[in-house]
Amino acid sequence: MTHVKELATTLAEAHESGRALVLPTVWDVWSARTAEEAGFEGITTGSHPVADATGSSDGENMDFADYLAVVARITGAVDVPVSADVESGYGLAPAELVERVLEAGAVGVNIEDVVHSEGKRVRDRNEHADYIAAARQAADAAGVDFVINGRTDALKFGPDVFADPLAEAVERAKLMEQAGARSVYPVGLSLAEDVTRLVEAVSVPVNLTVHPVGGHAAGDLAALTALGARRFTFGPLWQMWLKEVSSDQLASWRPGA
Repeated sequence: MTHVKELATTLAEAHESGRALVLPTVWDVWSARTAEEAGFEGITTGSHPVADATGSSDGENMDFADYLAVVARITGAVDVPVSADVESGYGLAPAELVERVLEAGAVGVNIEDVVHSEGKRVRDRNEHADYIAAARQAADAAGVDFVINGRTDALKFGPDVFADPLAEAVERAKLMEQAGARSVYPVGLSLAEDVTRLVEAVSVPVNLTVHPVGGHAAGDLAALTALGARRFTFGPLWQMWLKEVSSDQLASWRPGA
């Protein structure tokens, strides 16, 4: 546990540093070691790419024990801190979720407000904040500087679910920070002015999904950092890009191509 606590403190301090933090989203030992060897100071697993790599599907359709086994192999193979995407928590109580993630060697989690096991029900903003607060309390009780990345899909759902998706994302981000999230992840941010609005609403890093080659709709790393965003992950985009490149290159080896 001592090593885990040290890694957690390292990741927490990186979030509090004020500088840009890029955490490549990985799905197995190979991708994790690749990211570490490229010089990144931390990584995060992604439920989507892990599901694709293991023949499952995203949306809490993996057996959580199997998923944590993948996480454990990754944490055992690299020396940098690892955060785990746990979707909405796989139906677990926050304390059990944190305990099992720590046992797998990860020192942070990504927790979203869409409960896939309940027909993709969207948690009420206070319900989601309460879940994060309970996870924060459990981690603090264990003496670990656990990094919770609070995710909201308010923008992703759009006006069909929320009258003002951006305003909803802002309010949820504020509540998640108050609950103990050390970063917030409003999925679907694309416009520069929207990024700025989220950044100004909270004091913790705002997480953006970026493409490792194409960047983001609001610009490249320098532009996004200038807007105030401070945490960047790839979601499934790195894995998807590798698939596209590989398909194109391998096609030339087809007989008759």
